[in-house]
This record gives sequence, structure tokens and C-alpha cells, in this order.
Amino acid sequence: MYSKHRQKNAQISPAKCGRFLVFLSFLLLNGTLERASGDTGEEGLRRGRTVTAEWLSQGRIKREAETSTQEAYPVRGEIVLSSNDLQLVLQVERNHELLGLDFTETYYTENGQPVTVTNHNYTDHCFYHGHVRGHPESWVALSTCSGVRGLISLNSSDTYYLEPISGVDPLHHSLLNAEELPITGGNCGHSHHTAQSNHISDLLRPFHLRVKRNTWGTTKYMELYIVADNTLFKRQNKDYEKTKTRIMEIANYVDKFYRALNIRVPLIGLEVWTDRDQCIVTEEPNATLWSFLQWRQKLKSRKKHDNAQLLTGVIFKGTTIGMAPLEGMCSLENSGGINVDHSELSIGAAATMAHEIGHNFGMSHDHEGCCVEATAEQGGCVMAAATGHPFPRVFSRCSKRDLDSYFQKGGGMCLYNMPNMKDLVGGKKCGNGFVEDGEECDCGEPDECTNDCCNANNCTLKEEAQCAHGVCCEGCKLKQAGTMCRGPAGACDLPEYCTGASPYCPANVYLLDGSSCQYGLAYCYNGMCLTHEQQCLQLWGYGARPAHDACFEDVNAAGNAFGNCGKDEHGNYMKCEKSDAKCGKIQCHSAAKKPKGTNAVSIDTTIKTGGIEVKCRGTYVYSTQDGQGDLPDPGLVMTGTKCGEGKVCRDRRCQNASFTELETCIARCHGNGVFIHTHTHTHTHTQEHTESCNRLNSLSCWAQLPNLIVTLCPWA
Repeated sequence: MYSKHRQKNAQISPAKCGRFLVFLSFLLLNGTLERASGDTGEEGLRRGRTVTAEWLSQGRIKREAETSTQEAYPVRGEIVLSSNDLQLVLQVERNHELLGLDFTETYYTENGQPVTVTNHNYTDHCFYHGHVRGHPESWVALSTCSGVRGLISLNSSDTYYLEPISGVDPLHHSLLNAEELPITGGNCGHSHHTAQSNHISDLLRPFHLRVKRNTWGTTKYMELYIVADNTLFKRQNKDYEKTKTRIMEIANYVDKFYRALNIRVPLIGLEVWTDRDQCIVTEEPNATLWSFLQWRQKLKSRKKHDNAQLLTGVIFKGTTIGMAPLEGMCSLENSGGINVDHSELSIGAAATMAHEIGHNFGMSHDHEGCCVEATAEQGGCVMAAATGHPFPRVFSRCSKRDLDSYFQKGGGMCLYNMPNMKDLVGGKKCGNGFVEDGEECDCGEPDECTNDCCNANNCTLKEEAQCAHGVCCEGCKLKQAGTMCRGPAGACDLPEYCTGASPYCPANVYLLDGSSCQYGLAYCYNGMCLTHEQQCLQLWGYGARPAHDACFEDVNAAGNAFGNCGKDEHGNYMKCEKSDAKCGKIQCHSAAKKPKGTNAVSIDTTIKTGGIEVKCRGTYVYSTQDGQGDLPDPGLVMTGTKCGEGKVCRDRRCQNASFTELETCIARCHGNGVFIHTHTHTHTHTQEHTESCNRLNSLSCWAQLPNLIVTLCPWA
């Protein structure tokens, strides 16, 4: 979707698009890269005004804004950018949630043995978010690891990129107006077509509070694991620290993008394949994605995380620069993606990664009329299908609607566990807005605190106040036990209730994978109840239903774009075996003229079964000259959908379901549930007696009985 990197020193390149198939997002580009006007090919020598960048210390300017000492990386501070006719004061604060509490880094020795470093003191990291003093609509995302480098957006018209000038006084930096970094735009479908030149000023636009942080109420936390492949490591001159810093810069930007959606993205771990690639990484993106996702399943057993993204230096065939499964978030099989590090500027790969993660969150590409938050001249939107603007960072109303729909039906169940703030990475401090060990509350600095329940000067509760934060706190008092604080999201989720002892809503709990839902027609999977009927309704609208089984078997045996079981490692369509047919392209019955979607068309087939003619309706999403065909193909049955008794779709095959946790829980519950009343979690139910299991930090069991308050009881 965004762009780039065909030449080693090329800086920014055209944004392009392509086709999305098999519930995968493809980011595409056309044409060759052209060096930005004025770019000498050496970092720091692009044209732009020269400024000095210096930390303010107690109102006085320090010598420089970057050294190797911990003093150089304060928790918060001000950086002054000065020239003859300009002075900007950047008020910045270390991104406290950039690195997760359990952050680790892994590299490999020359003989291929992994080395994982844990328990490092990362309180002095050098990545910041902030704003510009006197500019209420501004925002800043930068690093001070080696000079000051990052984005400074004053308003919708004035955006700058700041970078150090190499080989001169370390005070001196280049402040480039975004218009001084031209890019090449273009349209989809012309492999060598180059459209008019645009400028990076059109791309680097602020969020301007387009999305309020309380849009979805509860802040969600997506613990991210980023892997750099061996090719990227070599491109960084086999410099591990340089590669690590680049990964962290990208993560800092991604976290900034998603803050606008009330989602934080802490980096829980990074890995650099210093010896050799640990999975197949080739020019074929489809094979690379599935190989990485298979490798990620092994990673999950040694490192807990919610989502993993591969950052590669390999240039894929054609125009693809990114790929990720749609609605894959939290899934063991599909929660991840691949991204080409295609630009000299780390913001380029960050924008691509934000887009791919968006697909994991269920966001489709924006269709015409979606992106009203930012015009094309202002950079467009993150989930645009095709654009000449490589680095948009605002999410459209359609993306927000897709995300809300994904959450409403139970998606993203792994995102509700708030990170432990006892030993916050980035350093403890009253006034940083995080309630840490020894604090009763924290509403920020005294001059910014608006909380009536908290003393900002010492982070203690005011007299007679019981609480200051949390959805179970109202008017400085704890809500009564049993007050619902989080409603169920779909058939596989459970409501949560205030305990009466804590201001925070208890951990999110949901039915384990394999629990029966939809009257026994489906299984719960990652908190969602997935059925063929549900997918037909999504594709065709009201009244749609799955077609006869014979439709799946006949159409999907073709092994072409209209009927298949996905693609192989070479990108070729695979025929479905009869036993796997209900995991291929979905076949529906519908009276609608065409499927929903701008570029979706009906593929109608009439077959005979039992002497009766049956109409089968499939869906095909095609590409167009204006790039709007670069959409995820919704036609494949989703992973986790029930395809037979005791079977679900996995890896595009109908496989025996293995629900180990559920079976273990049922065994521990002795088929009847365990009823031990504790303060842990409480539910009131009036349904007929049913036994199920749930997640609550450890394996737990609960039962639904008429008019009985049942307490979840974690195993000791």
C-alpha cells in the first residue's frame, strides 16, 4: 500500500497497490524508486535548515541533546531547536509503555545458538512522545539515541522531519520541511507507470484528536514482538545495536499511531536473526508469511506475546511490501504479519507495520468516501487501498467501524490484560500518569491534573476518597460489588463485574477454544463464534445462508481464483480435497444481486445433486485501475470455523480439533464445575445448568446455575 525500497540508498518511493487474496493483506508498489530531490545519498546531508538541538535543564540550555550517559535521557524534558529565525521548544516525555515489563531481546551466536537477554535495566531508553510548546494541535515522536531524530507536526499544514547532520558538531541538525522530501506517487495496475510527484508534507500529518481516547472506553494493550531477518541485519552492516535501535524506533511510531484508537502497543520483545534466518524468507511473500506464522507458533511457547511482525530486508516479487491475515489478532495461527523495511526513514516501515496490524485487527481497506479525516493532500488514511502518500497515520471512520465490529463480536480477547505497572519500564515517578508501586493514584503533573480524587503533588487519594481511577470508581467511591463493568462481546465472551474492592474492572474472561456456541453449530475460537452462516451474512447481507455441501465440494475442487483452498508456497491456487472443501472459498445462497463491497462480484455456479439443481454463489474481489481492488479477499472460510463434528478449519484444511485446555478444565471440574466463593470474580446467571471453563490468569472453572452467584476459582 505505501511504497518502496528497491535501491540501497533510495529514500522514499512510490505507493502502489495490488490484489488481496486468502484473507491476506498485500501492500503494493509500482515503478522504480527515485532518489529524493536534493538527497546526496548520505544521511544528514539532505537540504533543509540547520538548527541546533539542545536539552533545557532547569531553564538553562545544556551543551547538546544527546550523549551516552543516562543523564541525557531524562524521564521528561524540553528540547530547544534554534536557528536565526526559528525557535521551537519540544516538550517530551519518555514513552513509558514502549517496552513491556517482560521485554527481552534475542540474537544468535555464530554456531546458531539463541541468546536471550532478560532483566536489563531499560529505564534510560531514548524514545519519546510529546508536543511543541505553544502549538495545541502539535505532536512529536522522536528518539535521542544518536542525535535527535523524528517527526514534529505543528498542525495540519506544517510538519517537519528532524535528523542529525553527520560529520559536524553534534549540536547541528537538519530540520526538513516535509515538502523538501518528495516522493513518487502512482496508480495501481501499471507496473512502470509513474504519476505526478508528491511531497512528504502530504503524508506527515498529525492526528489532531480525530479519534478520542475514550472511543472504546477500556484501553487495550497489544504486546508486540518484532523480528529482524538476516538480510536486514546485513543491510545494517551487521551492527546489532543499530538494528535494535531501528526496531525500537519503528515500535515507537507504531505505538503512537494506535494511541489514537485507545490501543497501546508495548514492545514485549525483539529478535535479530544475526546468524541465519529461522524460517523461510524468500522473494515469494505468500510462502514467507506462512513460514513466519508457523515459526511464530514455536515462538509463542517460549515467549508470551499477542502479535509478532517480521521486518525483512528481502525485496518481494512484484509489488508486495507487506502481508497479514485479516482478523488474525490473538490467534495462535494468524496473529502476525510480514513487512519490508523499504525506506531509509524508519517511519516508512512503521506505517506499513501499522497497516498490517490493522488487518490483524479486522480493518479492511478504505473504499471511496471513507477517509474524511484527512485529504489526499494531508496524507490520506492508514488503511487506504492505494495512495501516492507513503506515510499516512490517521485511521478513517471506516477503519474505526471495522475495529469496533471486530471487538463487538469478540475479537481481540488477548488485549485486555493491563501490563503490570509495579516496575514500570522507563522509571517510576509521581506525575507520569501511571499508578505505580507505592502510589494510590497518579493524575499527572499538578498543572495538568483534572482529577478531583487525587492529590497531584504526592499521588495520594484526597480525604474520604476511596479511589481516583478505573471504571469501577465513580465520584471517588468504589462501585457496588456486582455492578457490570464490561459487557459480553459476542456468544463466547462473559460479562465482568466490579468486585467492590478494586476500582478496576477484573481481567477479561471468555470461553475457552472449543466451547460450544450457536446452539452447537460452532465452536468458540479466540473469543469468537465463527460459522459459515455468519460469513455469508457478512458477504451478502440479510437472508444469506451457506450453500449445500455439494457446492463447496464441486467449486473448490477447481483450484482457481474462484474455488480453492488457498495458495501453496509458490503462490499457486490449491485444489480442495473433498474433506477440506468447507475450508476453501465459502459458498452461499442469497437473493442479493451481488456481494457487499465495491469490487466484489458474484461467481454463480449451478450444480446437480440428488437430481436437483442447486445454485452456488461465491465471491471474487477484483483489482481496478484506481487501486480500489487492493482489498482482502473475504471469500475464504475463516480459521476456527467448524467444518465437521470435532473438526475446525486450520491452515486451509479441515482438521481434528485439539482443545487441550478445555478438556483439562472439564476434567478438573469433574463435569460439574467448582463452586468456591472467593473475591476473585463473580457472575450471576439464571440459565439452565451448563458447565464451561474460562481464562482468569490461570485455568479456571465456573458453572451457571439458576439464581446462583458463582465465583471463578483459579487453581492454586
